[in-house]
Amino acid sequence: MRREALFFEKAGPANTDETIAAAVQRAEELGIRYLVVASSSGDSAQKLREAVGERDMHVVCVTYHAGFREGDDAMPVERREQLRQMGVEVVIASHALSGVERSLKNAFGTIGPVELMAHAFRLFGQGIKVAIEIAVMAADAACAPTSEDIIALGGSGTGCDAAIVLRAAHQNNFFDLRVREIIAMASN
Repeated sequence: MRREALFFEKAGPANTDETIAAAVQRAEELGIRYLVVASSSGDSAQKLREAVGERDMHVVCVTYHAGFREGDDAMPVERREQLRQMGVEVVIASHALSGVERSLKNAFGTIGPVELMAHAFRLFGQGIKVAIEIAVMAADAACAPTSEDIIALGGSGTGCDAAIVLRAAHQNNFFDLRVREIIAMASN
């Protein structure tokens, strides 16, 4: 079997529209009902929701956890509500591929196995790592199924430059996760 995939020479937000279009097209071809997108501002989630239009697809936005940057910041409540009114589910949760281990790195300068896994996924690009991570976070929040394939879109800072078809898993059975197909990815 042959499938075409998008490979971007540079990571970044310039790839967002093309990545979203390819993800929605592939979801339609495969009959996938759930699209999960990483978005700190909500802009990528809004673009994805608009691209989905009237199709019978669920859009889930996974954003940074509170305290990721400084203090108790997270996506502003007003923006979350705006996305929810558009039909987007918003997930704010601890990052599946760092969580408490990040505090060990920050406090002691060492990393554990979960951070090592994150670094291994980054070999395929930051966006692919993010896509895998948010699929787990959405599944743990009961916003994406583990019983059917979904599409997850990630990025390298802002925007989307990666999209994959995968079977998500919860954190407690992470190794049941299966990446089925790369729709788009960027070199780092």
